[in-house]
Amino acid sequence: MRSAARLRAIALTAAVLLSGLAMPATPAQAASAPTLTGRLAATRSAKSLNYYPSNAAWSSMWNNFDAKRIDADLAKVAGLGADNVRVIVFPQAFGYPTPKAKYAGRLETFITAADKHGMTVKITLFDWWDGYTDATNSINWAKTVIAPYDDDPRVIAVELKNEFQPDDTAAVTWVRKLIPAIRAAAPTMPLTLSVDGGTGAPGMAKIKKSLPPLDYYDFHFYGSSERALTEIRRAQEAVAPAPVVIGETGLSSDSDSEGEQAAYLARVFRAARGAGVGSVSPWTFTDFSDGAIPSHSQVSGKPAQYKFGLHRTDGTPKVAASVVRTAWTTGATPNTVLNLGFEAPVGESPWRDNLSRAGEATMATDAARTGKYSARFSNTNRTSAGLPSLVISPITPVQPGHRWRAEAFARGANATGTTEITLSWFDGNGKWIGQHTSNRLPSGNSSWTKLFVDAVAPTGAAGVQLHLKSGDNKGTVWFDDVAIS
Repeated sequence: MRSAARLRAIALTAAVLLSGLAMPATPAQAASAPTLTGRLAATRSAKSLNYYPSNAAWSSMWNNFDAKRIDADLAKVAGLGADNVRVIVFPQAFGYPTPKAKYAGRLETFITAADKHGMTVKITLFDWWDGYTDATNSINWAKTVIAPYDDDPRVIAVELKNEFQPDDTAAVTWVRKLIPAIRAAAPTMPLTLSVDGGTGAPGMAKIKKSLPPLDYYDFHFYGSSERALTEIRRAQEAVAPAPVVIGETGLSSDSDSEGEQAAYLARVFRAARGAGVGSVSPWTFTDFSDGAIPSHSQVSGKPAQYKFGLHRTDGTPKVAASVVRTAWTTGATPNTVLNLGFEAPVGESPWRDNLSRAGEATMATDAARTGKYSARFSNTNRTSAGLPSLVISPITPVQPGHRWRAEAFARGANATGTTEITLSWFDGNGKWIGQHTSNRLPSGNSSWTKLFVDAVAPTGAAGVQLHLKSGDNKGTVWFDDVAIS
């Protein structure tokens, strides 16, 4: 016998078809009813991407719903190797306390489009929400939105509240009522809450302690990618033995380069693999155009929020898209993203200047050991904090007691001062705890010389930076062919 939920889904499908939106039958719709165990396993391994269109982010996606654009975008999402997409639902847009049929139909259209391209969906409820005194209507609204998908294998999980704040007593009281009610209504649907980057592992621990059990915990990670392994393990410890997924992570290319954005994601993917976390969901599919984020949103006035995408607003992919595709299709996060030979185009290199007021490196073609480019320092000074440098962090996470080797070739012309490379170590809170230094380049004129440093990561180390330094240098020094492992 068909369940009431399935009958509601059929009725909704018929209504949408009558409205002129095409929704072909799919294999996923015809599959047997899912189980909690199966859905949770799919969630824990999902190759998931967060999604809004470039021209209509947050609630604007639903208010200005463009099925054709969304279908084309989801084809590109699937082309990255994704098998899941996360979509966020807003009570204010959908209609509250009773969802509007038109908006419920738009959600069904989105899920059908994802399924067409071989992807399941995770649904997030109650974003931009503070109506915590209205638990009864909140429960009824949520049950109505997800009822068509109770036993629909195209939907694998529901996040009850985006970036829940565990120190908000009203929110805690509200969600304590919401969790058991939705659990009873959709017993085979995995339920979760996410926390924002600032709340982190301590917030996850509070959620686990103060709320009814969740099926898994959703960690939004925007911290230092150099220390991602430590942060992920802290999150796991906070909610053990329950599983953790990384439901959002990324870096804006507004203030950082597209190259550093790519390296950031590579580090997070590598760290998640080391921690045994099987699902990492980058934020987000695309950059957003001016006006795409609703003006009443707190994030609309923050330039960084427009540049987290794997693609630019014109649809072209950034380097980060290649990193994600490679991670999802091969499981690898190669060091090539670090641009260790300085051959990447401008903007696609993750190297960054340190203490630049004492001197900056430029990419030069007048002396390269291999390839076309090298990094050149000329006429540098120093500051009270040290020598100017180029800085990079490896893709591989740091663990205390593990051996590291870094090397770079350097060449000088009338060089003075100090030219060397160093490994600088940081603890799990980002505090500098020491460094190891290489041999130095001789003063004057020199041919290509290997500078190298071998070291063991000290106790408490959670991150490392490789610095190519040249200070108090009245001549010129070039660096090329860097390696770190």
